[in-house]
Order: sequence, then structure tokens, then C-alpha cells
Amino acid sequence: MNSPRTLSPRTAFWVAAAVIVHTLWTSAAPAVTYPLYAAQWHLTPTVTTAIFAVYPIAVVVALLVFGNLSDHVGRRTAILFGLAASLAGVLLFAVAQSVAWVFVGRALMGIGVGLSTSPATAAMIEYSAGNGSQRASVVTTAATGVGFALAMLVGGALIQYAPFPMHLNFWILSAVLAVLSGAAWFLPRSQQRNAATRWRPGDIAIPRGMMLAFLTSAFAVTAGYTHGAVLLSIGAQVAHDLIGSGNALVNGAAIALFAIVGSVVSLFAKRIPALHSIAIGGVVTVVGMSTLMLSASRHSLALFTAAIAIAGIAYSLMVLGGLGLINAKAPTDRRAATLSAVYAIAYVMMGVVSLSLGVTATRLGLEVGIDLGASAVATFGLIATVLALCSGAARNLLAFRKSTLRDCRDAASSNDKPRTFSS
Repeated sequence: MNSPRTLSPRTAFWVAAAVIVHTLWTSAAPAVTYPLYAAQWHLTPTVTTAIFAVYPIAVVVALLVFGNLSDHVGRRTAILFGLAASLAGVLLFAVAQSVAWVFVGRALMGIGVGLSTSPATAAMIEYSAGNGSQRASVVTTAATGVGFALAMLVGGALIQYAPFPMHLNFWILSAVLAVLSGAAWFLPRSQQRNAATRWRPGDIAIPRGMMLAFLTSAFAVTAGYTHGAVLLSIGAQVAHDLIGSGNALVNGAAIALFAIVGSVVSLFAKRIPALHSIAIGGVVTVVGMSTLMLSASRHSLALFTAAIAIAGIAYSLMVLGGLGLINAKAPTDRRAATLSAVYAIAYVMMGVVSLSLGVTATRLGLEVGIDLGASAVATFGLIATVLALCSGAARNLLAFRKSTLRDCRDAASSNDKPRTFSS
């Protein structure tokens, strides 16, 4: 029985989901502020995308060093550490006086998200009843969409219509993180721990026998997350410079459509098998990124909005399928470590894509940068589709072999039985 100061499993599940919401809200919060930074501090696209790229780099460092921490110290403790780092980073944005403050704040945000993402995802599985992995995958995908949408809509509205446009957004988020930290304090302490070994920094690895499943999941989540890398690092700038929309709320709402569509799709796509979801999502990714490139070349807000909506569908299918696959395959005592490895790959590629996009946009123009970033995302989607098809073929072959061996054993067993003859 839970003590009065400990949340019930049902409530704890939703607190863990709220931690996932914070990861995308924190990640996306600066996106609609980048045009203000560029104007105030005279920044090039290379610098603004570098601000974004610091975040995934810090996330990866945190995942590589602390990715398995919650398997040893418990989900609650790791989540609290992560929320504290995120809060410190957001507060730096709230009081930032120069781009240097923003870079440090962005790094702290990344560390916070790296510390809390895997334990929150693992905790949702452990707080669930019945088919925990499927429920956790669906809610995780929806929660990331909610966080993304809140960042775009709340941030866009405050920047456009409230005072202190470069800071108020982050003061609001700081208050939200403080409340969430208070709720996380009461999470159950008795979560699954790996008591067989001592914790060692960087002890994340791929469990034996699941390399193909791991790669399929990693490329699927990477394809999904790099959608965000393109839209968050330079999407508002594209809407402002190429599409010609000067309203921060309109631009934020257009980008938020990505998350809203993704969250809705995740609710309807939860019954699709993971491999099927990944295979379909890869094709949709190519369509969405092609539409995004077309919108930039035609300077069309309608095409830009359509591209974002299609990208939301692709993101949902890829992340839902990728997390569903790895949640089902990963051993319980290595779940956070395995999830961390998947997230690490996805965040590395987010950083690579955003930095490459920024450098290209500065040297060759924003439209060329979008073409490069969209092409990279489409490539990840196609690789994930191919791996999903290979995983399905391998699974069918394994099932065929098992069935054949069973038939052979049954036949041999029947031949060994003594025969009787009747007159």
C-alpha cells in the first residue's frame, strides 16, 4: 500500500508522462524566440542553429554518462536530478543578457532532458497495468506532441502579445517546472533497480540478440526527432523570411500543427504493429519533407502548413513504432540503458542535422539549408523503412524455422511410437 506521501501508480504514471511533456516543451521553448535573438544580437543562421544544437549534444553526453543511472538509483531520483537541471537552464534563458547566457542555459536544458527522458519512459511502463509497453509508447508519443504544441502556442502568444517577449515565456516555463518537480518528489521510491551490479558511468549497451530490432528502433526514432531538428532550429525563421509571416503566434501555431497532428495520429495508430508503423512512417516522411522543400521554393504558407501536418503524421508513426519495438524487446533490468542508447543516436543526429542546416543556410541561403535538412530526414525515414521490412522478414523466417522444427519433432515422435496391426 502507498503511504500518504507517495503517489498511487495511476497518478505516478501521469506525473511521469508530464516529465515527458517537459522534455519537448523545454526543448522547443526557444524556437519561436530565435528570430528575436537574431535581430537583437545580430546572429547568423549558423549561430541560431548552434544554440539549438548545443541542446542535443548535451542530451547525448547526459545519456552516455547517466543513461543507466535510474536502473540503479531508481526512476524518482534520476527524474528529480533531470528536472533540477532543466529548471536551471530555463531560468538562465529567463534572465539572459547575451547569447553566452543562452548557450549555457541550452546546455543545462539538454543535461536535464538527458537525465529524465529514459527514466520517465521506463517509469511509465512500470506504473502501467497490463500491456504497459504499448500504453507507455502511445502516451509518450502523445506527451511529446503536447510539450511541443505548448512551447509553440504559449511561446508564440507571449512573444506576440505580452510584455518582455524575450523573457516572459521562460519565466512561465520555470513556474511549470517548479510545480512538476514538487509532484515528482512524491513518486514511488520502490522502482525496479538492477542490484546485481554497481552503477558505472556510461554503462549503456545493446542487449544480445536484438541488434536488428535496436537499429530499426534507433533509425525510426532518429527520423522522427530530426523532423523536430529542422522545424525547431529554423522553422520560425523560414516562416518569417521565406514564407513572409511576421506574426509569432501564427508562425508558432503553424509549427505546433506538427505536434497536434502527431498526438492525434498516435491515438489512432496505437493498434498498428510497430514494424508496420515504422515502414509506413518512412514513406510519409519522404512525402512531408518533399512538401517542405516545395513550400520554401514557392514561398507558400499553405504548402508550409501542409508539410508540417504531414511531418506530424510521420513523426507519430516513426516514434510510436520505434519506442513500441524497443520497449517490447528490451530486458526489464536494462530498459533505461537500452532506451538511452536509442535516444543518444537520435539526439546526435538532431545536432548534426541542425548544425549542417545552419552552416548551409548561412553560406548558401535558407532555402538551400532547408533542402539539405529535409533530404537528411527523408533519408533516415527510408533507412528505417528498409530495416523494418528486413526485421519483419527475419521474424517471419524465424517463425517458419520454428514451425518446421516443431513439425519435424512431431513427425519423429509419431514414428517412434510402437505400431499396432489389426487383422
